Amino acid sequence: MFGTYITKTLDETKELATKVAKNIAIGTVIALIGDLGTGKTAFAQGFAKVMGIKEAVGSPTFKLVSEYEGLEHWLYHIDCYRLKNAQQFMNIGGEEYLDPLKGITLIEWADIIEEILPNDTIIINFKRISGKFNHREISIS
Repeated sequence: MFGTYITKTLDETKELATKVAKNIAIGTVIALIGDLGTGKTAFAQGFAKVMGIKEAVGSPTFKLVSEYEGLEHWLYHIDCYRLKNAQQFMNIGGEEYLDPLKGITLIEWADIIEEILPNDTIIINFKRISGKFNHREISIS
């Protein structure tokens, strides 16, 4: 699962997410880091599908946190784009999502709260590949 992958379409990004989701244990925090339009939300959509979530998963930018009940456990989808720092995240009750006892937490724009992420957070970096419109380099560590 760990390594660097190249995806050429949004569907390939979602497919990569389904492979990752099958190997993730409950209680895991996953940091999704990358510029606008690099595939973070598409990844979250593919991830949610494996968890049996039927609802449409979109970017939670304006509500910050979306909670979805899957077949076996919850998915907490967080977007820190509008936050200025980790303290603002903690002010919205963020500590609950950093130790998700009943599910898995995906955090878009997690670099904004990097200093408070758990040590065992899975980091996924998304980058555009220059000159190739939909191609992305996705590194998982």
